[in-house]
Amino acid sequence: MKLTLLLSIPFLLATAHAQTLTTAAMQRYFNPIRRNLEMSAEVMPADKYSFKLTDAQMTFAQWLIHSAQRNFADCATLKGETAPETAEKLAALTQKDEVSKALKDSFAYCASALESMNDQKVLSSPQMSIAFLHVIVHNNEVYGNIVGYMRVSGIVPPSTAGRGRGRGKSK
Repeated sequence: MKLTLLLSIPFLLATAHAQTLTTAAMQRYFNPIRRNLEMSAEVMPADKYSFKLTDAQMTFAQWLIHSAQRNFADCATLKGETAPETAEKLAALTQKDEVSKALKDSFAYCASALESMNDQKVLSSPQMSIAFLHVIVHNNEVYGNIVGYMRVSGIVPPSTAGRGRGRGKSK
């Protein structure tokens, strides 16, 4: 994981060009993955929240909860405070409406943390840099996992549906 984060730094810096690192990260990486994960939570039917691709994997709901847990933890680091939601409390959620709400709340919390960030603050310590990058990298990893859950369930993932191939159920 740390190697992935370290390898992400040059990529983010190269894409920033005239923008600041934090602005580029918000516009090009955070906002799209936020949209994709929140839309995934919406389009997946409630009865599929307990679905696993294999017995050894997490359920669809557990992937979303995992994202919310890390969002709260990483963005609390960025804000310099204790996370408002505990991992244990989030892990107990199972229903679509509560899981979806927790995910959305975690992204709203991160958005507020990222709005107050600047390049100097992000680069001020390894903990800040890792938390900042982890919000983006980790959520993309989660999305990469749940795309398989949606495809097997006959649902076009939001990132594909957004390219004009339709929304919702596969044809």
